[in-house]
Amino acid sequence: MSRAFDHREDGTAESVWREAEPWASAPAVDLDIDLLVVLAAHPDDESLGAGGLIATAAERGIPIAVVIATDGDGSHPDSPTWTPRLLARERRVELSRALDELAPGSALSFLGLADGGLREQRRSLELFVNAIVTAAVRANSDLDDLHALDRSERPRDPKRTLLVAPWRGDGHRDHRVLGEVAEQIAREAGHASLAYPIWMWHWGHPEDIETDLWRVLPLASGPRGAKSRALDLHATQMLPLSPAPGDEALIHDGMRAHFERDVEVFVLPAPAPESAPDAAPASQPHDASPASLAPSFFDDFYARHDDPWGFDTRWYEERKRALVLATLPRQHFRDVLELGCATGALTVALRGRADRVLGVDASETALERARRRIAGLDSGGPPHPGAIELRRATLPGEWPEGEFDLVVMSEIGYYWSPSDLRDAARKSLGALSADGVLVACHWRHPVEEYPGTADEVHAVLRALPGLRLLARHEEEDFLLDVLVRENEPSVARAAGITP
Repeated sequence: MSRAFDHREDGTAESVWREAEPWASAPAVDLDIDLLVVLAAHPDDESLGAGGLIATAAERGIPIAVVIATDGDGSHPDSPTWTPRLLARERRVELSRALDELAPGSALSFLGLADGGLREQRRSLELFVNAIVTAAVRANSDLDDLHALDRSERPRDPKRTLLVAPWRGDGHRDHRVLGEVAEQIAREAGHASLAYPIWMWHWGHPEDIETDLWRVLPLASGPRGAKSRALDLHATQMLPLSPAPGDEALIHDGMRAHFERDVEVFVLPAPAPESAPDAAPASQPHDASPASLAPSFFDDFYARHDDPWGFDTRWYEERKRALVLATLPRQHFRDVLELGCATGALTVALRGRADRVLGVDASETALERARRRIAGLDSGGPPHPGAIELRRATLPGEWPEGEFDLVVMSEIGYYWSPSDLRDAARKSLGALSADGVLVACHWRHPVEEYPGTADEVHAVLRALPGLRLLARHEEEDFLLDVLVRENEPSVARAAGITP
């Protein structure tokens, strides 16, 4: 499983990878093909992950088509000197020049989809990529037919096409979505497919990576040099845009070192599970929805961070907790259910407004830190009147029994798959008492690994039957919704201040 990462961190040093050489025993890439199609989520992905492959194919006379899904205009969101529009234009120019170094005359297509938004534009992505791949295969086949007539030879098989895309486990949401789309198209058309990792070299470690499906391409001096020159041409990513904060290089020297090797590594698609006797035919659309994050994701993240997400160190988190408490429509609650209690920062605040708080989380590491927090607060003084119970459970499957007059869903909804999110929403509604309140709060900025977004989560919750929106706080950074029963009065009406 991919891990959360920050591109500004040093990451795993290239020396660690070179010493381990986990690719040493991997079989070679099969380049007995008639056409190479390389897909990239952003300009520079193709040079980083498959630049050597492109240059090698060009040396062998294999036709090449390159498809770029987005313009990469979101690479420097805090830049004070470059607008996204200017950055998009420059990255297209850089990519065109880089491809001229790798494989002059190759076909190049820009789709212009939103950077960071391929999941939301998946249908358009599928249509565009499928159309381009189909056209490239047909054009190559037609050209072969003409050559075969001239030489009285049998045309080559138009399905001898290799489709290469970012690895779906790379830890970047756009990479995952494009990788899934590529595998689907290749499988349905009968093409071979490979995936190239990029950020895995940054967040991964040789001891933790499965290599059974790896394939390796040794790079001769010509393709290796062409790849290095192509990387130089992606200047907006390899070099700072300016000395100003926000203009730092996205690919620092330590990260670039992973792509200066004399080999490139690719990953075969995982074997498709055998269909059950009553399974739907393969020609029917399959559910490509992202899966919920597993508990191991959070245990691993907590193990590597003393204060994940800055619960105890960031004023942002302190302010957000205060806003959550301020929006609660009653001064006191009987029973509170907190979904995803993490290390207990909000849990402790909620017990000041309740008789009992049940905090649930999938990570035992997080719960242990929550227990220490509660024990530390209660030591040396009388017991707090609000009781706290902490319980390990993977939601929404292991849903706690009971009825609650307050259910808090804070920073957890976007970890669920669409189906799990709908299930959690229904179970939250079912857990509410007749006068129950549902509060939801979620970070709005997209995170590559998360299956969902704050806006998607809150749209599902606001559609729950029998509830109405009592209060909504909306910022660029997060959403905060308070949902109550349809007959629940406003705070002022409940207090008799207004009729």
